[in-house]
Amino acid sequence: MSPIAVLHSEWIKIKSLRGTVGSLAAVFLTTVAVTVLVFATVGRAEAENADAEPLFDAFYALNFGQLAAIGFGTTAVSSEYVDGALRVSLSAVPRRGLFYRSKIAVVGGAALAVGLLTSFTAFLGGQAFLGEYAIGLGHNGAVRACVGGGVYLALMALLAAGLAALLRSGVAVLSVLIPFNLIVPFVIGDMAGGAAQFLPDRAGQQILREDPTGVLGGWAGLGVLALWAAAAVGAGWWAVRQRDA
Repeated sequence: MSPIAVLHSEWIKIKSLRGTVGSLAAVFLTTVAVTVLVFATVGRAEAENADAEPLFDAFYALNFGQLAAIGFGTTAVSSEYVDGALRVSLSAVPRRGLFYRSKIAVVGGAALAVGLLTSFTAFLGGQAFLGEYAIGLGHNGAVRACVGGGVYLALMALLAAGLAALLRSGVAVLSVLIPFNLIVPFVIGDMAGGAAQFLPDRAGQQILREDPTGVLGGWAGLGVLALWAAAAVGAGWWAVRQRDA
């Protein structure tokens, strides 16, 4: 099969799986819903705080959307390890490298498209509730943060996809990544000073700040997350090539 045909087949798989489509839609729906709920209720009160970060606070709901992005990347790949689906896929596409690259490309492309839509919508939607406290795309770093937020969500999906190929279990991936993002940064942050800033979510979210904190700038932090994602995708590549279907 040609690379284009394999890409098309992988896209059809994603569209055909209810769980995959649902988790991808949840990236947008969860983020926007939380944004509307928070900004409509306490948005102005929070904006009045002296320590408020208008730009970073605009993307608060991405903390929830990233969980859906992780779920999407996990489901898209782990579905290959249910009921012998991988054997069928490799029968159709014997070149394992082509199969895996196509899978990752479709997962990353779909996550990036939805991530960008989610990031811009959440930013603009939240500001609609802030009145005189609202900022726009002309605010310093706003466009960078919106674009970076979309890339952030895509990289989190790829991190999960790579681990799913390595661990061959959606439950195992979620059991690792959800606590890793929600708990570990706080534990390491308390125990090891600034080490937590190099963990995936903390590093990647520097792109959302007008004035990044710590030693990582916005794009550098996103680069650290990209390295985490690349390591996971590389480990998944090894597993697909070396292990039996």
